[in-house]
Amino acid sequence: MPKKLIVLVLALFAVSAFAQNSFSIKGKIIEEKNKLPIEAATVYLSVVKDSTLVDYTISNKNGDFVLNVKKTDKPTFLKVSMVGFEDYKLSISELLKAKDFGIIPLKEQAKQLGEIIVKAEAPPIRIKKDTLEFNAASFKVRPDANVETLLKQLPGVEIDSEGKITVNGKEVNQILVNGKPFFDKDGKVALQSLPSDIINKVQVTETKTKKEELSGKAATSNNASINLTIDEDKNKGLFGKFMAGYGTDDRYESSGLINYFKNKRKISVLASSNNINSIGFSMDEIFDNMGGGRSRSVYYNDNGSFGLNGMRFGGGSGITQSDMVGINYSDALSKKADVNGSYFFSDQHSKNNNRTRQVNFATNRNFITESASEVKNDRFSHMAKMEFEFKIDSTSSIVFTPNFSKSTGKDRTKMAQASKDLNELLLNESTSQTFDESDGNNFKSNIFFNKALNKRGRFINVSFENENARDNVTSYNKSATIYYQGTTPDDFRDQVKKNRNLSDTYFLNTEYSEPLKDSLKVDLALEYNWKKNSKDRKAFNYDATEQSYSDENEFLTNYLTSTIRTVKPSAGFSVNKKNLNFSVAGGTAISDFDNHSLYRDAVTDLNRKYVLPYARANMNYNFTKSIHAWMGYTYEFDFPTADQVLPVEDLSNPLVTYKGNADLDLNKNHNIYLGFSNYDYASRSGYSFYAGGDYYESQVVASTKIEDGGKRFTTYTNVRDTYSSWMGGNWSKSLKQEAHKFRFGFGMNANFGLTKGFNNDKLYEAQSTRLTPRVFLNYDYGELLTVSPSYNFTYSDTRYNNYPLDKATNVLHRFNVQVTNYWPKNWVFGNDFGYTYNSNIADGFKKDFYLWNTSLAYSFFNKKFTAKVKVYDVLNQNQSATRTISATTIRDEQNTVLKRYAMFSLTYKIEKFAGKEKPSRGRFMMH
Repeated sequence: MPKKLIVLVLALFAVSAFAQNSFSIKGKIIEEKNKLPIEAATVYLSVVKDSTLVDYTISNKNGDFVLNVKKTDKPTFLKVSMVGFEDYKLSISELLKAKDFGIIPLKEQAKQLGEIIVKAEAPPIRIKKDTLEFNAASFKVRPDANVETLLKQLPGVEIDSEGKITVNGKEVNQILVNGKPFFDKDGKVALQSLPSDIINKVQVTETKTKKEELSGKAATSNNASINLTIDEDKNKGLFGKFMAGYGTDDRYESSGLINYFKNKRKISVLASSNNINSIGFSMDEIFDNMGGGRSRSVYYNDNGSFGLNGMRFGGGSGITQSDMVGINYSDALSKKADVNGSYFFSDQHSKNNNRTRQVNFATNRNFITESASEVKNDRFSHMAKMEFEFKIDSTSSIVFTPNFSKSTGKDRTKMAQASKDLNELLLNESTSQTFDESDGNNFKSNIFFNKALNKRGRFINVSFENENARDNVTSYNKSATIYYQGTTPDDFRDQVKKNRNLSDTYFLNTEYSEPLKDSLKVDLALEYNWKKNSKDRKAFNYDATEQSYSDENEFLTNYLTSTIRTVKPSAGFSVNKKNLNFSVAGGTAISDFDNHSLYRDAVTDLNRKYVLPYARANMNYNFTKSIHAWMGYTYEFDFPTADQVLPVEDLSNPLVTYKGNADLDLNKNHNIYLGFSNYDYASRSGYSFYAGGDYYESQVVASTKIEDGGKRFTTYTNVRDTYSSWMGGNWSKSLKQEAHKFRFGFGMNANFGLTKGFNNDKLYEAQSTRLTPRVFLNYDYGELLTVSPSYNFTYSDTRYNNYPLDKATNVLHRFNVQVTNYWPKNWVFGNDFGYTYNSNIADGFKKDFYLWNTSLAYSFFNKKFTAKVKVYDVLNQNQSATRTISATTIRDEQNTVLKRYAMFSLTYKIEKFAGKEKPSRGRFMMH
């Protein structure tokens, strides 16, 4: 208790001392010409001697600004910057007391003919019409920090525990480097692998499609995009790092990343190999490659896995040994042609033991299924992606983006499971051994052409997309299923199924835009969509006489195809003003839906035609430069699969028989979303709110009958008036007092849904609620210490109608604290400690565990080398036990996880720019 009291007294003393030595300066920014106030002008103080940034603020909608500063006798500059106006600079010999600078007029920038390059000191923040721009040098980060660390310092930017990035309430779904993808548009490689000190500016805009980008249309997305621009003097050079480590239990990791930048030409190569569920190329010097703990970043899922373009590297359930190599190339082939491309090769080898207990709901009686399995997976994959952009002339552009991926795999599974009723009486039990070999490839491309016509805002564009996927799977299965109740006969199988799945999609769209006024446009569009899916399965039983799989099984052999052709003419208009972007479009979709099957020499065809409405609307409104609202609406429909509409039995699962319903209607739903954000850059605080949902006027759901022995017969039907919705918000604030910097906030996510289905011919309903509040704090003491505690709470509640069970509830608590110490010089000591408690998981599954990761690193030879010792799961308590509640089951599951290991690693960095070793460059520090 005395220690806590001393800390509290010292904290109060520090605040009091700061208050006594601080005061406010204020003023009003106006336009010199017409005397109107200027909103969102950047006002900042910098030291005359070395241009060190003291502090900054933003003027409000009335042009007023207030800046809290401390006493200083050093000469400083008061600077004001605003796009379209000349910079204002006032020399101040000393600041010893509060001061009102009165009205500060800004002169409008004179328009110059020809190209004139003006170099000036960049303000910390610029707020333009559609771009929020941060000067990276104005935000303090540790030397050698990565880009993700830089983003965390920017006001209004949040990175949550799941790695989702939001800027002023909008989720970031695209990160570019100098306007181009760095390996991929999701930016995960760039955030982790690029050092922050090569970044010049961080620009935030609304995410645009390629059509919107080239045609100049306003964005209709509710997502944000980040563009990282590289310092001019860092855009010519070579930098990267190489790392190797070995530890206990034969754990190892190795990685290499090298980047060569020369103006617009950028070549990057990365590679890694490890058996610790990691991607392996992180610039994080403290907790790198310890995914699967609470030290998650934008890279890692709970299990340490990393996904890129649908491909998984590392992770997955269990323990994975993975190897990966990738290359990214970007260049300007000429003044009119740009190219960007990447290639990845990866292989993963995983082992996992799984244990599951599942409560299955039925309208007459519930039953429990328990299972245990051993799984081994081997995956090999190639992925190549290119983007070519060619400017035909000043009014025409064409973009071509081909993508190709190929993967092969081998999966081995041994499983045993048993189902019992609530009186512990056996319903059925089964054992199985399966071995799957898969070989798939996918090719997709997009060609986009845009032509600006002889009037500003008038254009025509044409786009063509295709995706062609082929997947061959050979599945060997040896199983025994025994039923103890009812009349269902036992089922014994020793067979092979050869599956060939094809999917082809072609999409053609043309659009014409005609401006009626400066802010009003009319859009006419026509699109054609053709899609065909087919499943061809041949099954053979094992013939003991021939000692081969040569006995064709007619009950498991089938062929299904589904073809959808849709023509969609539409018309709409858009309004684009200074503070408002609004667009609406609608039309009619005319579709042919053709399905075909061949099963046991019987042909079944189902052909239908549909005429359906189509509608969408989007709006973005800026109340001020810092207060924004957005919303959108779409009416959508999609088709059921051939399996769901063709009345043909599927007997491939001995526990479940499936059969389609020829009377099925389509899925039809209304989607709506809205958001609001208000971030005050002057006070470094802000909040955001979002909400959205889907309301289904028609939805395809399962209708299942369950026999006494637990055998299920499932078909499909339509229900009405179901929905899924979500909402959430967050608030954050930053404070700075001398060497103390605080950043704290809280947030809440909520999900609400209503699911319906049929069980034993009775309609059931499941109404679900999920609440996830969270709080966080980040404290920095200069460059010596960082402490980051956080707490997440997840409450899940589902209430049922027409089940023996009325409701199911689960509560999950997650507490985490990261403490990083950077003293003494060249040493870094990091600790990541977390506690997880799962309240209602079933008996036999551990409810809670601690996970503590620690590392100690020492840098030497001018920080070119770093030696590190790290221990993962110090307490040897890590586990993976989860509870999932759905409309039809409660599932408790446990998988294999990495346990305690220690590892020593050595890292070497190379950084040469413009032919020289990287100089030590001082950044603007926030004093």
